Formats: sequence, structure tokens, C-alpha cells
Amino acid sequence: MAEPGSSRVEARPRTPAHLWVVGVLALLWQLVGVFDYTATQMRVESYMAEFTEEQLAYFTGFPGWVIVAWTIAIWCGLFGAIALLLRRRWAVWLYGLSIVGLAVTSVYNFGLSEGVAVMGTAGVVFTVVIWIVTIALLLYARKMAARGILV
Repeated sequence: MAEPGSSRVEARPRTPAHLWVVGVLALLWQLVGVFDYTATQMRVESYMAEFTEEQLAYFTGFPGWVIVAWTIAIWCGLFGAIALLLRRRWAVWLYGLSIVGLAVTSVYNFGLSEGVAVMGTAGVVFTVVIWIVTIALLLYARKMAARGILV
């Protein structure tokens, strides 16, 4: 660390190549979620046509608090990926908030509604994959922050 009055600047650790790979893949992954969220919220006809009537009724019937949680999960995940690429420590907090939003939506989908019946096994499997990826990104960001890569 530089002493007060010194012009010497402490060098940051070199960015490992895997950070760029993980960051770009995370960004692409999050953009898929942003597309799904946006197309669903805006009720894009070509996208919504892929769902059954029962699924459409389920999606359009979400309570406001579930939509807020979904919004937090999606946008914090996207900004977390951007923060990772910018080498910013707040990626950890953003991924943490994304997990909170994911937890709330999961409680609704699998505990307080008929989400499993409506979406079927594929919906459950995809939710598990989302959980695995989100937790992995949080742990990765924490590790990079601890190593001083994220500042």
C-alpha cells in the first residue's frame, strides 16, 4: 500500500482469462433471462404463442410481489454480470440480491401456487439449473473479490 504523500500506486492483480470467459457467458445467460422477462411482461405475441392457455393464465396472474421479486432476480443478475466484466466488487451484492429474488419467486412457484402442475417437469428442471448457475456465479464473484480481482 502506498504511504500518504507517496506517488506510488499499488498494482492490481492481473485479470485472469477465466474472468472474461465467465463474465461473457454470464452476460449471455442473463440476457436470455432478460428476454424471457421482458417478452412475458410486455406480452409479446410471438413469444407468448409458445405457451398453453393454462401457462398464459398462470404467467399473467402473478401477484405484484412476485413480479417485483422476478424483476430483482433478472436485473440484478444482468447487472452482476456487467459488474463482473467491469471487475467491480458489487457483483457479489448484485448476485446476492438476484438469489433473494429467485428465492421469493421459487417459493411462489413451488409452494404457494400451482407452478409445478402448470410448467411440469421441464419447469422444475430449468429452475434447478437457474439456481445452480446463480449460486455458482455468486461464489465465483466472491472468490474473485477475495483475490482482489474485483475492486
